[in-house]
Amino acid sequence: MDEKEMAALTGRGLTYSSYLKVPDLLNLQSPIARPAAHDEMLFIVVHQTYELWFKQIIFELEALVAHLQRDDLLTSFRLLDRVSEIFRVLVQQVDILETMTPVEFNRFRSNLQPASGFQSVQFRELELLAGADPADYDKFSKLEPEWKSKLAARTSKSSLRKAFLDLLARRGLISQSSPSDVTSAISKIYESPIGSGLQTLCEQLIRFDEQISLWRFRHVQMVERMIGMKPGTGGSLGVAYLRGTLKRRFFPELWEARTGMGGGPGY
Repeated sequence: MDEKEMAALTGRGLTYSSYLKVPDLLNLQSPIARPAAHDEMLFIVVHQTYELWFKQIIFELEALVAHLQRDDLLTSFRLLDRVSEIFRVLVQQVDILETMTPVEFNRFRSNLQPASGFQSVQFRELELLAGADPADYDKFSKLEPEWKSKLAARTSKSSLRKAFLDLLARRGLISQSSPSDVTSAISKIYESPIGSGLQTLCEQLIRFDEQISLWRFRHVQMVERMIGMKPGTGGSLGVAYLRGTLKRRFFPELWEARTGMGGGPGY
């Protein structure tokens, strides 16, 4: 008998616990180390929380893309602000993980083989939704065949990057999405009065890019602090692989345009 059926029998309405499925949620943490390792519970809770936040970010980005496609900039600003704030929380969660010592982590790390954060399909979806090149993700479908349909479904939809470029095209700022054209268009946006709205969108998008980069950096530092240069549990190169991800940006033209900017009416 589930909680709704129980509530109907007892005459009780919706409760905090039944609405949030608290009993189900609290049954999802199952440490596997033997002998038990105290910090494994923390490790599980933090990473489950990451996955919940990834779910929320994907939900928000899908809505954001739809609003940009409708030229609804005001709602887009609000959603971008929310996503950036979520990433700030994700960065702060690294501080909690770092209350573990390498010795405590290694008490249960060997039990995680061959599982790895590398296998988070939601984060791969998030990257594709933000605007990562789908060609870079073919290898993930080969490594994790069960991802193939999910990643294919994700790449068939518009990304945040494409929605932004399409918006620039509709405003007559670019005719094609080559990096040089996009960088030039962004420079023109910043030469215009700030009230155009596009400057605000650019600032929100670069903040989004920055927050993801900050999370990647903190994650790399945390992993190196815990395991040094050991390989990852899923067979990846560990820190060496993660360091390579620090160069990834979804809106490189927003960063490139900064180089040629000077003072002007947009400042």
